[in-house]
Amino acid sequence: MILCLDVGNSHVFGGVVEGDNILLRFRYASHQIGTSDQYGLFLRSVLRENSLDPDALTQIAICSVVPELDYSITSACIKYFNITPFMVKPGIRTGLQLKVKNTQELGADRITNAIASCERHPNCHKVIIDFGTATTFCAVTKDKVYLGGVIMPGLNIGMQSLATHAAKLASVEITKSEQCLGRTTKESIQSGLFYGQLGAARTVIECLTREVFSSETPKVIATGGFAHLFSDHNLYDVMENDLVLHGLAFAWRMNQ
Repeated sequence: MILCLDVGNSHVFGGVVEGDNILLRFRYASHQIGTSDQYGLFLRSVLRENSLDPDALTQIAICSVVPELDYSITSACIKYFNITPFMVKPGIRTGLQLKVKNTQELGADRITNAIASCERHPNCHKVIIDFGTATTFCAVTKDKVYLGGVIMPGLNIGMQSLATHAAKLASVEITKSEQCLGRTTKESIQSGLFYGQLGAARTVIECLTREVFSSETPKVIATGGFAHLFSDHNLYDVMENDLVLHGLAFAWRMNQ
């Protein structure tokens, strides 16, 4: 069993992978991670509460975009599982040709998603959309060439920005809007966030298809916490909620 941890700005998305099966999924607020002891105890507890033996773990794989949390999480793995975790970082084997100007600045989560998409959806051009704190797009060719991508503010950042910078606008629940027209301030904000993100995503997909795939239609793969909101809008071909977990397991195997 491999414990996989995707350390993001808002949450740590974790799971236990055995072969191609996800045995457990969990989320932990990133800002609540304190000491290695606190996080180590949480990890052992969440495994036990889901009827998994913490001592049965064989490996731990991590991708992180929050460097200040890396020490605490790595120390927790060593202290509470006696496992030095495998980290997705520049220099590891990925199976990808990285055609970007600076591989050092490429997010570990984006690489991990690309690895998984190539393993799970081979022989086709791909656009991978990750609807998280930021909404990111990655363009990968059918020959496993990672071309680059797009980064824009995610839904939650958009909502927080409005609440912070507009005196009369408050935070709202992020939800799918059934109609564009809002009849209250709350509905108007929710509609703006939802349809703004939807329209931007469609435009980015169209531009990437034209610019980098010579108008050959890529397979669009969606992942991330807000991906489900757009399931009824023909934005993507497949939704892979566990894409990063599979990618971490693939990356670990590839580097043994």
